[in-house]
Amino acid sequence: MRLIKLSEVKHATGLGRSTIYNFMKEGKFPQSVSLGDRAVAWVESEVTEWILKKIAERDSQTQ
Repeated sequence: MRLIKLSEVKHATGLGRSTIYNFMKEGKFPQSVSLGDRAVAWVESEVTEWILKKIAERDSQTQ
Protein backbone atom coordinates (compact mmCIF):
# COMPACT_ATOMS: atom_id res chain seq x y z
CA MET A 1 0.00 0.00 0.00
CA ARG A 2 1.27 3.45 -0.90
CA LEU A 3 0.14 6.93 0.09
CA ILE A 4 0.42 9.74 -2.44
CA LYS A 5 0.42 13.49 -1.92
CA LEU A 6 -1.89 16.02 -3.57
CA SER A 7 0.56 16.87 -6.37
CA GLU A 8 0.62 13.25 -7.49
CA VAL A 9 -3.17 12.93 -7.22
CA LYS A 10 -3.53 16.06 -9.38
CA HIS A 11 -1.08 14.67 -11.93
CA ALA A 12 -2.77 11.25 -12.08
CA THR A 13 -6.32 12.58 -12.38
CA GLY A 14 -5.84 15.84 -14.23
CA LEU A 15 -8.04 17.53 -11.62
CA GLY A 16 -7.25 20.69 -9.72
CA ARG A 17 -7.00 21.01 -5.95
CA SER A 18 -10.42 22.61 -5.43
CA THR A 19 -12.15 20.05 -7.68
CA ILE A 20 -10.58 17.18 -5.74
CA TYR A 21 -11.74 18.62 -2.42
CA ASN A 22 -15.23 19.39 -3.79
CA PHE A 23 -15.54 15.83 -5.13
CA MET A 24 -14.43 14.50 -1.74
CA LYS A 25 -17.09 16.59 0.02
CA GLU A 26 -19.73 15.25 -2.39
CA GLY A 27 -18.58 11.64 -1.87
CA LYS A 28 -17.40 11.38 -5.47
CA PHE A 29 -13.69 10.95 -4.77
CA PRO A 30 -11.64 8.89 -2.28
CA GLN A 31 -11.13 10.51 1.10
CA SER A 32 -7.69 11.65 2.16
CA VAL A 33 -5.80 10.19 5.12
CA SER A 34 -4.52 12.55 7.80
CA LEU A 35 -0.77 12.22 8.32
CA GLY A 36 -0.44 14.92 10.94
CA ASP A 37 -1.53 18.44 11.76
CA ARG A 38 -1.24 19.84 8.23
CA ALA A 39 -0.42 16.85 6.04
CA VAL A 40 -2.76 14.56 4.12
CA ALA A 41 -2.32 11.90 1.46
CA TRP A 42 -4.47 9.50 -0.53
CA VAL A 43 -4.29 5.73 -0.86
CA GLU A 44 -2.85 5.22 -4.34
CA SER A 45 -4.98 2.13 -5.07
CA GLU A 46 -8.18 4.04 -4.22
CA VAL A 47 -7.27 6.83 -6.62
CA THR A 48 -6.41 4.27 -9.31
CA GLU A 49 -9.77 2.55 -8.73
CA TRP A 50 -11.54 5.90 -9.13
CA ILE A 51 -9.74 6.50 -12.44
CA LEU A 52 -10.61 3.01 -13.70
CA LYS A 53 -14.26 3.55 -12.71
CA LYS A 54 -14.35 6.77 -14.74
CA ILE A 55 -12.91 4.91 -17.75
CA ALA A 56 -15.49 2.13 -17.35
CA GLU A 57 -18.31 4.70 -17.16
CA ARG A 58 -17.06 6.29 -20.36
CA ASP A 59 -16.81 2.95 -22.13
CA SER A 60 -20.30 1.84 -21.05
CA GLN A 61 -21.80 5.04 -22.48
CA THR A 62 -20.25 4.49 -25.90
CA GLN A 63 -21.65 0.98 -26.29
